[in-house]
Amino acid sequence: MNDWKRGLKKGIPIALGYLSVSFTFGVKAAHGGLPVWVAVLISLTNVTSAGQLAGLELMLTGGTYVEIALSTFIINMRYMLMSLSLTQKIKRGTKKRSQAVFGFAITDEIFAVEATEPGEITASFMYGLISIPIFGWVLGTFLGAAASHIMPASLGNAMELGLYAMFIAIIIPPSKKDRSVFFVVVMAAAVSALLYYVPLFSFISGGFRVILATVLVSVVAAAFMPVRREEDHGGSHISDPFSAAGVVPETD
Repeated sequence: MNDWKRGLKKGIPIALGYLSVSFTFGVKAAHGGLPVWVAVLISLTNVTSAGQLAGLELMLTGGTYVEIALSTFIINMRYMLMSLSLTQKIKRGTKKRSQAVFGFAITDEIFAVEATEPGEITASFMYGLISIPIFGWVLGTFLGAAASHIMPASLGNAMELGLYAMFIAIIIPPSKKDRSVFFVVVMAAAVSALLYYVPLFSFISGGFRVILATVLVSVVAAAFMPVRREEDHGGSHISDPFSAAGVVPETD
């Protein structure tokens, strides 16, 4: 129960950030002609900002099912890497059903929180961590879609800035405490900027840029600053929350 409450507490800031971003999605969906319940259903079954916005854009411009499926798959492919990393931190013996739920609910911000948690993560903590953010994401979508007739789309777009501020607030504290985490953050930002601004890489989509940056930084981090595991009363725990890089190497 304590782990669940701790997860709930850490999920509150994420939920508050999601309210503004999903509000924007709700406004755009309603302005595009989608019913409120459809916008809410999309958020409930996706829980992804970039993927939903890209899919919505294709839906409103007459994109085919294949285009929508491929675009959202590529953009959201990074969550596969995050889920793989989560399996290295989740407590052994956690039911597969629960692991599937956590994989579905993983987002950039939720992953950032769980990656910087010391030691193994319990199912109770993860259920607490994901519950309020998902609720906030769906609630924000509903409020945005319902209020779309009185709010201009430009105001909704401005609310997206809240997500960036929230993500910075998540990564700064662990970066100040651990130099390895700081290195990962700086390197990830540098690689992402390189892939985005250098014309040579302009043919790479946004989703693949995230994947390439994640894989490159993870490999470098795992090679030069691997996670340290210590035996503690018959069990192992992670003493360095470096899994923010996305890779937690196995130890014998």
